[in-house]
Amino acid sequence: MAAGRSVRRCLPASWLRRLRSHRGLLFAFTTAAQQRSTGDDCGPEDPRDEPRHLLDENTPEHKTVKLEEQVRALTEQYQKALADSENVRRRTQKFVEDAKLFGIQSFCKDLVEVADILEKTTESTVEGEHHDPDSALNKICEALSLVESKLQSIFTKHGLQKMNPVGGKYDPYDHEIVCHVPAVGRKPGTVALVTLNGYKLHGRTVRHAQVGVAVESQE
Repeated sequence: MAAGRSVRRCLPASWLRRLRSHRGLLFAFTTAAQQRSTGDDCGPEDPRDEPRHLLDENTPEHKTVKLEEQVRALTEQYQKALADSENVRRRTQKFVEDAKLFGIQSFCKDLVEVADILEKTTESTVEGEHHDPDSALNKICEALSLVESKLQSIFTKHGLQKMNPVGGKYDPYDHEIVCHVPAVGRKPGTVALVTLNGYKLHGRTVRHAQVGVAVESQE
């Protein structure tokens, strides 16, 4: 400080007056220089210094990509929902069709018992002696045969069919073994006789046939 005063004493008066008049300007210039040297710049930020990805979000290309992704996701959701609805429709249609085909299944089980009685009665009447063709017994036999034939045709019309397993291979899904018979002239494992007729409704077994299966005789 003393050195500064001595310097001012040595300067001419005119220079001192100029120095004092420009003191504020020099102070402002010095402060600005210090701020630039320290990096303390309070001016507005340059938009070019912002992150690149923040600027890209507002570009038309970025918006187009996002919209395409949303459309793709919505399309996948729509296709999945469409496939699910189609599966539900098919299952419902199959359920309705099965209900139409097999809704009378329990009724058929009861009705085939009537057919069994009718068949046995007809067989018993045929085996009886009735030499007179005009006899009442003979007329009853013919009537029973006609009723049985008509009943079987009605069964066939509605998809109910009687099994004819004699000579065929034993099938546990269709047959129920009630006895074994010697395989005389028959292949072992085949059905040799039927004690109770089995029936199928549209290919589905509603009553198993009671059968006798041929086996090899052990001597």
